Amino acid sequence: MTSPVRASDAPFAVDVEKGKDYYWCACGLSKAQPFCDGSHKAAGVFVPLKYTATESATVYFCGCKATGHPPMCDGAHNKAV
Repeated sequence: MTSPVRASDAPFAVDVEKGKDYYWCACGLSKAQPFCDGSHKAAGVFVPLKYTATESATVYFCGCKATGHPPMCDGAHNKAV
């Protein structure tokens, strides 16, 4: 597998806590989207991306896996097919 699986056609809104680490699924195979559940091990080439919240807020994690600014949504889901 050389390309990630498109997990969603929209971003995942998540309330994050300042200082807490989150591990974004980069492969698209996780059943716990947008977070890693270890499914990437079967895909071989992908690893989760660590995100540390700088403030407590709602952020939008990419679901289509085509973002240019991982792990955050940049609207690529509107273009990616």
